[in-house]
Amino acid sequence: MFRKTDKVDLLSYIRNGQELSTRQKIYLVVTLSTPSVLAQLTSVLMQYIDASMVGKMGADASAAIGLVASTTWLFGGVCSSGAAGFSIQAAQYIGAKNFEKAREVLRQSLVAILLFTVVLAAIGAAISFSLPVWLGGAKEIQWEASLYFLIYVCSLPAMGMGRLAGSMLQCSGNMKIPGILNSLMCVMDVIFNACLIFESFTVSFAGVQLRLPGAGLGVAGAALGTALAHIVTAVLMLYFLCFRSSIFKLQRGESFRLQKPCIKRAVTISLPIAVERVVVSGAMVVATRIVAPLGITAIAANSFAITAESLCYMPGYGIADAATTLTGQSIGAGRNKLAVSFGRITVGLGMAIMACTGALMFFAAPFMIGILTPNAAVRELGIQILRIEAYAEPLFGASIVVAGVLRGAGDTLVPSIMNFVSLWAVRLVLSYFLAKPYGLVGVWIAMAVELCFRGIIFLIRFERKKWLRIKM
Repeated sequence: MFRKTDKVDLLSYIRNGQELSTRQKIYLVVTLSTPSVLAQLTSVLMQYIDASMVGKMGADASAAIGLVASTTWLFGGVCSSGAAGFSIQAAQYIGAKNFEKAREVLRQSLVAILLFTVVLAAIGAAISFSLPVWLGGAKEIQWEASLYFLIYVCSLPAMGMGRLAGSMLQCSGNMKIPGILNSLMCVMDVIFNACLIFESFTVSFAGVQLRLPGAGLGVAGAALGTALAHIVTAVLMLYFLCFRSSIFKLQRGESFRLQKPCIKRAVTISLPIAVERVVVSGAMVVATRIVAPLGITAIAANSFAITAESLCYMPGYGIADAATTLTGQSIGAGRNKLAVSFGRITVGLGMAIMACTGALMFFAAPFMIGILTPNAAVRELGIQILRIEAYAEPLFGASIVVAGVLRGAGDTLVPSIMNFVSLWAVRLVLSYFLAKPYGLVGVWIAMAVELCFRGIIFLIRFERKKWLRIKM
């Protein structure tokens, strides 16, 4: 049996050139993945509760948030992409046992990400009141959709700093603190939302009833609650990174000045990821534009089904985080064969778990959608499209985890191109032609076909091993 401290010891094996047995590799993958997977699952469960809260306000409120959801993913994805450019550098420096350079990357990243996210927030605020009109939303939901998006983008600096800190901790092998804090963020999100969305309400516990005040802000309260949760989490995450981490702890007299080589490498890594997020989220925006004319019921069902489906694929992202750490440290230590071995283990684990969650989603679809909305028409449509998507989950898992492996190697350009081709040439083209005869069902058939295609091409990229020749 392994002792409690073996996770740290096994990570040091990578840096020190020591051999790892298959059992040790699997143990390390599972140990590093578990906190992140649990955090992702907790996040999804809290999204369920959030969506259920908004759903109680009626289909219009759900549709208002659903209308701008793809654009919030776009801005959120671009916001988090900057962190990858720095955390991947840090992971490879840690693998090479150059901890001073890793801290140097951290200090520059704090300045660069703050500046980047402030600019991004300003852009989002400038388009917030025109966005619902561009997306073709009905007039009765445009104001609330605009307000929700405005509050969301104003929280981007906190979101960006929190994700940077979490990525840095993860690349050093510390999955526990980000997992705990991300779970805590979800709990805070629910509490803040409950107090801000509704009027005063009563909570019963052990026979005791407590009357709690509520702001009654509706859709705006949902956005504000999420923003506050991000702010608190970012402060805590930065504290553990900058003052408690054994590798990244800041020291007096160290410079925060931006240096061209580090920023250039960060842009080289992050820009393709940012473009990929634009491609993915941009495709979602176009898909929303295809769905919008289908009516409020279709918009609400689409939004709820996307929330429900995230229960299946979030574990894949948790495993991908571990894959990035292990691949980055292995390549930094000059151990390419070990990087491939970790890649195969993480990809296999991701596909297996998402096959199980896909099967669960197929059979539990009525329950999953029923939690989110009391509207019978929305529920019926949501169940139907969720069951279509269940068949694509294993190959979707392959694409998610392979992308994590490739990021650890610094291979971000080619995967971005692959995502572009898959989404725009396969999903959107099929969605356009299938939406007219089959409505929202046709859009989700197109999505399932595209996810399978994407998984196959990512597996081919992984097995060709060209990513091992990427030079940082």
